[in-house]
Amino acid sequence: MTATADGSGPATAARDRALARAVAGAVEAVGGYAGGVYLRSGTGRLLRMALVTGLPWRLFRPWWRMQVNRPYPVAEAYRTGQAVYLPDAEAAMRRFPQLMAGLPFRFGSFYEPVGAGPRRFGVLLVLRPATPGAVLGARERERLRAVAARLAGELEALRAAGETVLWDGDPLCLPWPAAGVEAAREAVDRLEAVLSVDRQGAVAFANTAAEELLGRPAALLRGRALWEVLPWLGQSAYEDHLRGVFISGAPVRFAARRGPADAGAGAGADAVADAGPGGGRAAAEWLSVGLYPGPSGVTVTLEAAEPPAYASEPAAGPDLGLGSPADRASSLYRPVALAIALTEAVTARQVAAVVTEELLPAFGGRQLAIYMLDERHLYLAWETGFPTGFLNRFDGVSLHERLPGVETLTSGRPLFFESMEHLAAAYPGIPLDAEVGARAFLPLIASGRPVGSCILGFDRRRGFSPEERTVLTALAGLIAQALERARRYDSEAALARGLQAALLPHRLPVRGEVATVGRYLPGSDGMEVGGDWYDVIETDGGRLALVIGDVQGHGVAAAATMGQLRSAVRAFALSGNAPDQVVRGTNQLLIDLDPGQFASCCYVLLDPGSGRALAARAGHPQPLLRRADGRAEVLDLAGGVVLGIDPGARYPVTELTLGPGEVLALYTDGLVETPGADIDEGVERLRAALAAARPSPLTEAADRLVAEAARTPDRPDDVALLLASRPAGPAA
Repeated sequence: MTATADGSGPATAARDRALARAVAGAVEAVGGYAGGVYLRSGTGRLLRMALVTGLPWRLFRPWWRMQVNRPYPVAEAYRTGQAVYLPDAEAAMRRFPQLMAGLPFRFGSFYEPVGAGPRRFGVLLVLRPATPGAVLGARERERLRAVAARLAGELEALRAAGETVLWDGDPLCLPWPAAGVEAAREAVDRLEAVLSVDRQGAVAFANTAAEELLGRPAALLRGRALWEVLPWLGQSAYEDHLRGVFISGAPVRFAARRGPADAGAGAGADAVADAGPGGGRAAAEWLSVGLYPGPSGVTVTLEAAEPPAYASEPAAGPDLGLGSPADRASSLYRPVALAIALTEAVTARQVAAVVTEELLPAFGGRQLAIYMLDERHLYLAWETGFPTGFLNRFDGVSLHERLPGVETLTSGRPLFFESMEHLAAAYPGIPLDAEVGARAFLPLIASGRPVGSCILGFDRRRGFSPEERTVLTALAGLIAQALERARRYDSEAALARGLQAALLPHRLPVRGEVATVGRYLPGSDGMEVGGDWYDVIETDGGRLALVIGDVQGHGVAAAATMGQLRSAVRAFALSGNAPDQVVRGTNQLLIDLDPGQFASCCYVLLDPGSGRALAARAGHPQPLLRRADGRAEVLDLAGGVVLGIDPGARYPVTELTLGPGEVLALYTDGLVETPGADIDEGVERLRAALAAARPSPLTEAADRLVAEAARTPDRPDDVALLLASRPAGPAA
């Protein structure tokens, strides 16, 4: 196996062997030609490709990492625990258009979750030829499930032994068994310059014509990656052809323009220039490239060709061959992938992350900066790839300054500089972060309103074809629209946060017999503020009403509904109603208000002196109770449906007792739900944390219970927690 392994030692080797056996078994089980496995990473919500076979792993770098909430089949199989079978491109396009936007090829793919009980480790994937309209057979499904089950058992045994089953490195590359001599013999029969490439993308054979064309002996070519032997194949359009033949199995032929030199071990530009027949720079500036895939790899044919009709000389700098039909095809689906991803981005940070992940790789960029317009000044909102602190000097510049990032916005025209010399000549004295490179400055304008400007940086000279300039300008409009939505979101989120802060209790009643502590955390992903709330109400007779609830949805509407429900519960409680009457009355009120939302709620009426309590529950998670001896358990309270659904709903009352030294924990589902994991796992994790927490002081116990949620990045839901305790000694 090649590439970077994650970790070292006997246990890691055992894990890697288990992964290799599983991937090979999965590919064999369904007659595939490639496969791999994703495992959970240390970040929790991120899957990483751990091992791949039958594909050159470098070509699929954009898919090494997979967020579990993304609309991809790998993520769905992991989240749901259900297999995903996509027999052909049409089925994949219907269900996962973003996958096909990045991989628009004909192939079938199968994704089998790997888990033991409620625990999920990752996902096995297999690629095979497309079978339109044909589903995976029952025997094949059983074989694939059996492979996944065996892998899950091995990973669970390693986990139980205290070994890591997470993956935080690059993927391992498992050699394809049929590569090598057989593939080379197949290539020999061809008449042109021929390279035989195994399924990992390494050259296994080169014939005499290929040696002459490339100007170096076969011994220096064998074992090297194809894109090292022919570096110009690393251009995005040509790279797409390589991806296509490895995935779809369909041959392709296209015209390509060679770079300044086909670099290889021991051979430089002079060696290429002095090559034999057909190998001269002028004679073979353009090549006709054929890619013929087979079970053991891909045969590559190369022959000198006349420049195609679309070829033109570059304005300045090296010609990258852009503007070909392959480039135009590439420019069609890459913007689609970016556009789909931008529709999912909510915050400005998410928009910038999408641009970094989707736009920069598509055009070979290395640097990105986004400036946002505010009060006729441009402020740096996001940067990546630039030297630390370099862009600080441009932060807050006025629209009167003569700078390319300013003038692209004020004029509404994109500015392209094919070299740093051109940029320096156009703007004398402008500070430069590099001596070599190219830059594109794009205006961000949404519906005629200026939003900001975007800077794309490249680490070498390059031209910008008319098609590229058109696509980049169009994409700048999409980015501007997304940033404008994000700005509106930020305003609404700030309003919702303020509204919720005003509606949540600023302090809880202080009683000697009972200590209460509440905590609230907004979500950190998407619409941050939700409808979670808690309250403690002093009712007649000295009893305390402990309340927690969760309104469906996020934003201002959820916060407003939460405020109405909190007021309703308080009014019903202060009127002396029993718990079931309070919940029934709140349910009817929500139905009458008809906000288009529902809510869950748990209401506990506690006698502080005796500890006797009456509880009613409306579709809310079961409370937890920590005993005085440190044991913690999940209570089993009877309950009814969520509020706002059924006007005739009934909410039975359950009696319970809160003894001295015991802690009652009410919480919302945001504290126990994790995408891709069963909610029971989260409840068990919270129960264990409550058992381990010291009951006094209660504030420390509350902080400990929400600490893990507070550290979780991109948490999709908000969290509310309410603890109540009857101290064995003085109140906390």
